Amino acid sequence: MKKYIGLMLMAAMLTMLFSGCSKQKEVVVYTAVEQVYCEPLFKQFEAETGIKVKAVYDTEANKTTGLVNRIINEADKPVCDVFWNNEFIQTIDLQQKGLLDSYVPAGTEDIPAAYKDADGYWTAFGGRARVMLVNTDLVAKENYPTTVYDFVNGKFEGEDLAMAYPIFGTTKTQAAAMYALLGAEGGKAFFQQIADRGVQIVDGNSVTKDMAAAGQVMIGYTDTDDAKDAIKDGAPVEIVYPDQEDGGIGTLITPSTAALIKNAPNQENAQKFIDFIVSKASEQKLIEGGFFDVSVRGGDGSFNVKGMTLNLKDIHQMLDVATKDMEEIFAAK
Repeated sequence: MKKYIGLMLMAAMLTMLFSGCSKQKEVVVYTAVEQVYCEPLFKQFEAETGIKVKAVYDTEANKTTGLVNRIINEADKPVCDVFWNNEFIQTIDLQQKGLLDSYVPAGTEDIPAAYKDADGYWTAFGGRARVMLVNTDLVAKENYPTTVYDFVNGKFEGEDLAMAYPIFGTTKTQAAAMYALLGAEGGKAFFQQIADRGVQIVDGNSVTKDMAAAGQVMIGYTDTDDAKDAIKDGAPVEIVYPDQEDGGIGTLITPSTAALIKNAPNQENAQKFIDFIVSKASEQKLIEGGFFDVSVRGGDGSFNVKGMTLNLKDIHQMLDVATKDMEEIFAAK
């Protein structure tokens, strides 16, 4: 009987041991990034570490919000270890709800302070940038825009310029960034000038891109992904990154963010994954694969883009007040 009990106890201990080992060899990642871009990196991480990546992707129907709501609903018993978001606004929302844990990834000393939470609750990497898409048939090289202020300083007629409604997407984030830079009064005055000058306000960055490509406007203010599509299509356009000169404000970069979920079931593995995904090597692979257009680190060649030096939290803080003003200013547009 004692021998039987001893064997049972040993079997139970072995079951617990192997169960624990299995759990230690996985990490659950919720990601808003398309699977085609994620999977090669997930497989590389698995090969290098032996840790299985269990990925949960967003869907076209719910986008990032669905994953965020899932993290909120699971707060009492987290399932997710790492949230890899393709933007930063909702990541900071989760931080403010107390649902993230602090972790400073290894090898991120070259990421500027603007793209890291001061207490380590998230780290940004890669991304898209705001750019001017110039129709080369309509604008001579020497007359190209150089700054976002060219939308208000009289260099171009308002009707020759286009931008998306600044109450959605990256244009909404751009408005918040200008508010963070200029203050609430200065930011509102800037966008009021855009409205007063008759800049064409349209339904989205892709429409802005199409108008510049078709010569309906001289310049469209859009994102790098849309702008690069126009170039691939053979349109007579060129990309200008605004405010790149010494002393310039830099252009807005909308990065991905990686964050450790509070009380993550596989915390040690989660930390290893965050180290891996925010690394310079992973960022470069996402650029080469076509998901990122620029590096927050600067990088080389066409990726050496000067971003705004505003911390992403400062932009997040101005989002509500800026959006309220944008709705007021552009309601009739």
